[in-house]
Amino acid sequence: MINSLGIKKSPKDTRIVVAMSGGVDSSVVAGLMKREGYNVTGITLKLYDDIKSSNKGRQCCAGRDIIDAKRVSETLGIEHKILYYQKKFKKEVIDSFIDSYTAGETPIPCVQCNQTVKFRDLFKFAKELNADALVTGHYVLRHEHNGGGAMYRAEDKDRDQSYFLFSTTQEQLDYLRFPLGSINKSETRKIADKLKLNVAEKPDSQDICFVPNGNYASVIEKYRPQSFKKGDILDLNGRKLGTHDGIINYTIGQRKGIKISNQEPLYVIEIKAKNNSIVVGPQDCLNIKKLYLRNINLLSGSSIFEKDIFIKVRSTGKLLNAKVDIQKNSAIVDILQDEKGISPGQACVFYSKDNFGERVLGGGWIDKTINKNLSTQLTNH
Repeated sequence: MINSLGIKKSPKDTRIVVAMSGGVDSSVVAGLMKREGYNVTGITLKLYDDIKSSNKGRQCCAGRDIIDAKRVSETLGIEHKILYYQKKFKKEVIDSFIDSYTAGETPIPCVQCNQTVKFRDLFKFAKELNADALVTGHYVLRHEHNGGGAMYRAEDKDRDQSYFLFSTTQEQLDYLRFPLGSINKSETRKIADKLKLNVAEKPDSQDICFVPNGNYASVIEKYRPQSFKKGDILDLNGRKLGTHDGIINYTIGQRKGIKISNQEPLYVIEIKAKNNSIVVGPQDCLNIKKLYLRNINLLSGSSIFEKDIFIKVRSTGKLLNAKVDIQKNSAIVDILQDEKGISPGQACVFYSKDNFGERVLGGGWIDKTINKNLSTQLTNH
């Protein structure tokens, strides 16, 4: 028989690992798998030391979340293990975040976390347990395609998390399962209530887990206090307009905090980390027409890129028409419609449309951008 996870075993003979963050989504996944009769082991990762100043219930992988995951496991009657990955997380996620931010980029640590400790290391641990699959609470769809797994955007596009999973390898995708991809969040909470889980009404995690109350600068100050150096605020012609208190206080497209009076509003157009300066200009100078990507990951053959595809450059952004030229470990993207404020350090994720929906083809990290209304190439390195 083929079970609901697409594995040729009965549920009771299928051992699965559920990645349990302590939130409602992963808790419901564990409950659904237990209800269907699978042999379930819940794994929770402790990734950082608790931050007392963080907003309660808004982050993941903290002390309270570990307690919640353990309580859910006890309610469901499943085995639960805790993996202590603080050192790995600090080295591969926090340090990478700080390096990127101090280089004038806009990093996305959630992708780095999925790419390293959550999928790579947890994947390895699940294999060591002889589990048949690693199951998560991400809102994405998975379909079989040419003998392997293919990732698609969730049916609930407002909850879709595929943008954060572009770096998933094909080997990982073949092993992963995502039961929530076909339902919406309100349904998830109803299931949690029916299963009598204590996290049914728990707020979603919204902040970056190791950033207290969304204050990025406080994290940089803790680990790299020397990064707060004053520097020049320049116009598009290189003329000095004022002084800033550190480039880490700014991101591309930012308007607030520039503190320079001008006839029309000024926005951060470029961050030059090498000379510790920021360049400001009018809003129409934020339009980007071309991207250069580094460290790309592909979940499809390269032939599909011979025709126009779609990209996303923000997790909450719309799909944009684009042409993508795939090279060895990089890509050049021509954006075929206007998009403002794209920053180096962000991810660019590739999509195509077929009968199953909007398929994730992979993606890469934005290394450089070319502005539509300027002749300059913008890079923060």
